[in-house]
Amino acid sequence: MAKVSIVMGSDSDMPIMAQAAEILEKLGVEFEMTVISAHREPDIFFEYAKAAEARGIKVIIAGAGKAAHLPGMCAALFPMPVIGIPMKTSDLGGVDSLYSIVQMPSGIPVATVAINGGTNAGILAAKILAASDDELLKRLKDYSENLKNDVVKKAEKLDQIGYKEYVSQMKQ
Repeated sequence: MAKVSIVMGSDSDMPIMAQAAEILEKLGVEFEMTVISAHREPDIFFEYAKAAEARGIKVIIAGAGKAAHLPGMCAALFPMPVIGIPMKTSDLGGVDSLYSIVQMPSGIPVATVAINGGTNAGILAAKILAASDDELLKRLKDYSENLKNDVVKKAEKLDQIGYKEYVSQMKQ
């Protein structure tokens, strides 16, 4: 049964929302994904958000751009954590989305990641679930250890070949 719901206001958000899906898959967390608009189809949206708990959802990841009401509306209707992903926009670079999501009124919190922060939203959702899932916590610790090892390998490579060759290889 899906524990995380990934929802986006437009399919143009899919490349960023797919990052959340990819990390959840990597960590073995079941999820559902859909496109739904709080503005264009409010009746369908209300049904989705109100029924999420009954479907077994524990965390919603909601991505939206511009006015970015989707995460906040999810938080208003869904009693468990909501993570908002502000989308980069052509008009204001995503700052409009960021402000819309992060400036929620008192009592309706939305955890907010960076603009286009799909991967971090997926990791944060997994960390929330790991508070009551020791196996998932172990997978998260392994993931973090792999990140550390990747950085150590890059530093060793830089020491061995020097910065000029390192940069040259990066351009290929």
